[in-house]
Amino acid sequence: MKPIDVKKLRTVPARARGSKVRTDEFARPAPLSPGFRAFYDSLPDLLRASDLRALARATADALDRGRGVAWSIGGHVVKVGCAPLLVDLMARGAVGCLVMNGAAAIHDFEIALMGRTSEEVGPGVVSGTFGMAEETGAFFARAAARGREIGFGEALKQLVVEEKLPFRGNSVLGGAARHGVPVTVHVALGTDIVHMHPSCDGAAVGEASLRDFRLFAGLCATLDRGVFLNWGSAVLAPEVFVKAVTMQNNVRKRPLRITTANFDQLRHYRPRVNVLERPAVKGYDFAGHHEIMLPLFRLALLAEWRSGRRGR
Repeated sequence: MKPIDVKKLRTVPARARGSKVRTDEFARPAPLSPGFRAFYDSLPDLLRASDLRALARATADALDRGRGVAWSIGGHVVKVGCAPLLVDLMARGAVGCLVMNGAAAIHDFEIALMGRTSEEVGPGVVSGTFGMAEETGAFFARAAARGREIGFGEALKQLVVEEKLPFRGNSVLGGAARHGVPVTVHVALGTDIVHMHPSCDGAAVGEASLRDFRLFAGLCATLDRGVFLNWGSAVLAPEVFVKAVTMQNNVRKRPLRITTANFDQLRHYRPRVNVLERPAVKGYDFAGHHEIMLPLFRLALLAEWRSGRRGR
């Protein structure tokens, strides 16, 4: 058996490809208003409404005590226009580190490059053009090569700034670069469109992502009495998280005390056991659409946050 000859693959210009999501459709960070406070205070103190308040308080308390708050995002969070909300939270100091899977980083890069992302997959699979955007694959190949030394996330941040991508103001990678937020990117080879690109170097991708895994395991030290928030990663982030926490517990010789939460449209096995149960002192489970839940949680956090940055 022979592997496919990647030199025969035909890439296409990213800007010539249709996109389903544009930055003019993205969320806008709303201020903390008396109207929201009245709504927030009116919620029943039962079930998920009670959990929302408890998680917002736990996150605010962690921030006020200088403990880590890690935000993990899957690709859908970027695709539904929530990047400006995360950048706003970075500016306020509410994001200790950002954990991304490959899909999240890819969509965010395309937003930074073109102000749009998300192609029509079905027709592209049939025509053989799905995922063949030249600029996207080439950019991630450059980042992987650099990431062997500094990590995938930091390399992506640097390149977004160095190459002056025109829409980087709407990008979480661009925001993380501006506000000094550590970023780690975790990938499984063969799962992302950039792995189809002829310039993809599996050794570089693997080494860059392994470096980020170890960087995140180090960052987990800040999560003792802190918070880990998983937004929409059903497999990679939960698996990375439980293993990184295990490594930190091994080094510390005592367990981290972490409050965790999972936000997704559907409930899945790995987030339940590897985010909410095994590593957590308390886990909160929310089922809902990210384009509603993330704006809601952001304002709930601002309502509970007692530092001078509250309500800014």
